[in-house]
Amino acid sequence: MKTEPAAPLNEQIVALSKLTGQMRNSLQTVRSSLPPNTMESLSNMESRLFQASKQIEAVEEERGKLLALAGTLQAVNSSLELDEVLQLVMDTIIRLTEAERGFLMLRDGRGDMVIRVARNWEQESLNPNEFAISRTVIQRVMDTCEPILTTNAQEDPRFGSQESIIAFNLRSILCVPLKAKSDLIGVIYADNRIRSGIFSEAEKDLLTIFADQAAIAIENARLFASVRHTLAEVTELKNLMDNIFASIASGVLTADVKDQITLCNRAAETILGQTITQLVGHRLEEVLPSLAGELEPHLATVRQTDKAMVGLEITHQHPERGVQDWRLNLSPLKDAESATQGVAIVLDDMTERNRLEAHRRLLQRMVSPAVIDQIDPDSLQIGGQEREITVLFADIR
Repeated sequence: MKTEPAAPLNEQIVALSKLTGQMRNSLQTVRSSLPPNTMESLSNMESRLFQASKQIEAVEEERGKLLALAGTLQAVNSSLELDEVLQLVMDTIIRLTEAERGFLMLRDGRGDMVIRVARNWEQESLNPNEFAISRTVIQRVMDTCEPILTTNAQEDPRFGSQESIIAFNLRSILCVPLKAKSDLIGVIYADNRIRSGIFSEAEKDLLTIFADQAAIAIENARLFASVRHTLAEVTELKNLMDNIFASIASGVLTADVKDQITLCNRAAETILGQTITQLVGHRLEEVLPSLAGELEPHLATVRQTDKAMVGLEITHQHPERGVQDWRLNLSPLKDAESATQGVAIVLDDMTERNRLEAHRRLLQRMVSPAVIDQIDPDSLQIGGQEREITVLFADIR
């Protein structure tokens, strides 16, 4: 046998109240034959059932608002996009309080309250020319950090004489503070210019609870936006530094206190004849075995004295390129707190330049200094050039 689902409790009580009223009406004709106080008892029962139905209806309405509030808070706290959070907060407030308009204001850098979101009951954004609100109420909330409720601002002795209340025909107003860690970060303002008395203490308490949680969500979204902005700046700066680092003609290596290479640029790859993966993460003695013995004392000196060493020239035998002439500048590698974390090595390959200088010195023995001065040592080539010249021979007898 199939059974029908039970009706909600409130509907059952309402039905029972109606049935009691019908019973009382039916018994009116035989009232004289009934026990004493029967009709009065039925009337009291009907009245109590009606009151119970109203109380249950209010409880269910409050429960519905709390469920909506909990669901909205979950959605608000799940988002880190500030604008999305603000808009969701405002739409929820208007739906829960049945306000005509809602405004969410946040402090700017100067401490002034600036409207960030303005919405109406149709979940549409308001135009700036519709920002007719009571600055007096907002200022009172800012000064006291306490919520303000007025069921009819036109007749409220606290605000009735204010020009904005009269000029904008403001009636029901509810304004609560947004506080994060006891700091006032903004206010939530809701009003209705048509109806009076739509806000009650229940709406004020509900909105105050919601504002406390919304303030946390807003601060989290602000923090996330700040971190994201900082990360974007750091990333941009890192890319710039990487480009500068890569474009340096000299080879650059950094090594930690254990002589393990932590960084190198493309010029260092070319000079050393090894890739970044072959260099970074390896000790200097592994990648420069032919120089380790000669270089280590200088590195130790830089670490101990905490002073740079400039113009260090080393000649060594490269396994593939033969004799190589390098010039090195060594300096302490410091962190943001000026603590030494290792050594920075600037490396220049002087092999080709030294070879050209040797050719220049050889030519100086055979060619006029005036001609030598016109020779660029960086483009000097053996083999000469063919030129059409005039030679004057003079002889005195």
